[in-house]
Amino acid sequence: MSEIIQTTIAGRTLKVDYGKIGRLSNCAFFISYGDTVVLINANASDKPREGVDFFPLSIEYEERLYSVGKIPGGFIKREGKPSEKAILHARAIDRPLRPLFPKGYRNDVQVVCTVVSVDQDNAPDILAINGASLALCMSSIPFTTPVGAVSVGLVDGKFVINPGLEERSKSSLNLTVCATDERVMMVEAGGDEIPEDTMYDAIMFGFEECKKIVAFQKETMNKYGKQKEEPELYKVEESIEEEVRKFAFQKIKDAMYIMDRDERNEALEDVDKELNEQFSEKYPDNGPDIADVVYKIKKEIVRNMMLNEHRRVDGRAFDEIRPISCEVGILPRTHGTGLFTRGLTQVMTVATLGSLGDVQILDGVGSEESKRYIHHYNFPSYSTGETRPLRGPGRREIGHGALAEKALKPLIPSEDEFPYTIRLVSEVLSSNGSTSQASICGSTLALLDAGVPIKRPAAGIAMGLITSEDLSKEEIVTDIQGIEDFFGDMDFKVGGTEKGITAIQFDTKIHGLSEKCIRETLNRARTARLFILDKINKCIPEARKELSEYAPKTYTMSISPDKIRDVIGAGGKVINKIIAETGVKIDIKEDGKIFVMSEDSSNAKKALKIIENLTREVKAGEIYLGKVTKTTNFGAFVEILPGKEGLVHISKLDFTRVNKVEDIVSVGDKILVKVTDIDNQGRINLSRKDAIKDSEENNLKQNNSKEDNLKQNK
Repeated sequence: MSEIIQTTIAGRTLKVDYGKIGRLSNCAFFISYGDTVVLINANASDKPREGVDFFPLSIEYEERLYSVGKIPGGFIKREGKPSEKAILHARAIDRPLRPLFPKGYRNDVQVVCTVVSVDQDNAPDILAINGASLALCMSSIPFTTPVGAVSVGLVDGKFVINPGLEERSKSSLNLTVCATDERVMMVEAGGDEIPEDTMYDAIMFGFEECKKIVAFQKETMNKYGKQKEEPELYKVEESIEEEVRKFAFQKIKDAMYIMDRDERNEALEDVDKELNEQFSEKYPDNGPDIADVVYKIKKEIVRNMMLNEHRRVDGRAFDEIRPISCEVGILPRTHGTGLFTRGLTQVMTVATLGSLGDVQILDGVGSEESKRYIHHYNFPSYSTGETRPLRGPGRREIGHGALAEKALKPLIPSEDEFPYTIRLVSEVLSSNGSTSQASICGSTLALLDAGVPIKRPAAGIAMGLITSEDLSKEEIVTDIQGIEDFFGDMDFKVGGTEKGITAIQFDTKIHGLSEKCIRETLNRARTARLFILDKINKCIPEARKELSEYAPKTYTMSISPDKIRDVIGAGGKVINKIIAETGVKIDIKEDGKIFVMSEDSSNAKKALKIIENLTREVKAGEIYLGKVTKTTNFGAFVEILPGKEGLVHISKLDFTRVNKVEDIVSVGDKILVKVTDIDNQGRINLSRKDAIKDSEENNLKQNNSKEDNLKQNK
């Protein structure tokens, strides 16, 4: 059976080609929007995975460079590990879908979204979210609540659904909204300091369009979907749960009410030891079950504490921020450093300035080809007091780095204002919640310390949520710590300046957020952000006027674009020679703008002088100090500028008759020459005697002027 199912979203056709491909998958189809096509495959294991205490959902987002007519770079010429953007897109698909699976479902589920065709007007990541949701709904996998996704732009004060390439270039907002037909599930946003009210309106605008996509998915599921399998849900035996609760509930509660984190954790460890002593022999194979019951108890206690007793684990008010400290310049040889501490969360960011040639080259399916502002985030094991092998960055690290990068990107000065490549590295030194937002604060400090003239300082805050089972009660909390994130229902991260929001990322563990919750969270986040910005401003009120002595200095000049070839030379011979002689870095733009970077100003000035000479136009009547390169019986050839020679005829070498050129000049001599004329073929005619004559006359004039000045002074 092959079916074409379609609807219209934002004036363009969303089409699903179902039943033609991937017939061994539980569900497979092509989903397209314009000329963008994503292949979706959804599958699940027959039985639950044994020995796991989590839902093993795997979302894969695969970019194929043939989708944009590219051959991969490198020796192997095939796609390697996923790009950072592909990883971010996979995370964006996972977050709204995961909470909608049945609790206790432990079967392996894998959704693979393969991008096979891309037109730049229609983003494949948005299409993949809709495709993944629809595939799960149409499959026999027990997933029944569809999720719609759209992007929202803000162009000339108007919201635009799924903006095209040209609209995205003009948009001050890049917003992704994922929602069911009842609540918003996930939001990703980057913007040019968007006011809170405008951001809320944009989210609601996208929410309404998501409802249409959900309706389409429901209709398709009802018409073509497979019968859902009855899932085998993990559940602890009632007798075990009853025994554990009876033995440990009060002990856990007493421990959870200890405000000091270290003391609380120590008390909980003691409870774990007691549980092990009590039940290890009786239930030797039920360790995961006991751990699950303990988790439930902790969650119940925390939620009751906050919802019904209206207090937080550490005793703070719901809108209270942990103690904050800010420091800059803590590392002596780096270009800029910032240390931001909020409670037990601590992040150090280091700024490094490089040449424009140090930009990151992007080899992906998007239209962007390079980045001159790069943000990396590291989360080592010691940040939580744990020991584990140090590997490369995982999905979490990449995601947090991208969020911080998004928050600061609108504030980074342009290439013309600040001709440097900027790299920030955030090192999480201590983690107790909200490290991604602490990295925004630490990065602001580092940029200011490095002398980067950002528009305004930025700060970030993470907001949390505790709800009742029926969602009738909810409490929003400011500046969540680890335990509130772990047992809470929402992680709502907001970064921005005093003027507005530059980045948002939120997702939930429940079936979405209410409109009231979104609005209130945005407003509370603003209050918190302004409080933190005040702390940052007190630490370093503006960017340093001078760059670090260890930072390279950039010098600029402009030449005519048609002179670029003279600077580069055949096969880069000329420019490589300049670099070898001076030790500088040189970047040349197509418009003729040249950037010379060096830690030594004298070397930079030397390189600039060479380039200036290479690109100078020879003018008739000017005098040059040239070098004799060749002698003949009729005259001498003199290089007056790099690569530019002229002829001094034997009659123009001296005031008296010259019988032999070598009597006056030899190869290698430096002599003054005057350009007498340039003929139609570009040949330069020079005169030594005219240059000497003009020089003598100038010297005479200068001496007479000095004498006149002396007489006047007497």
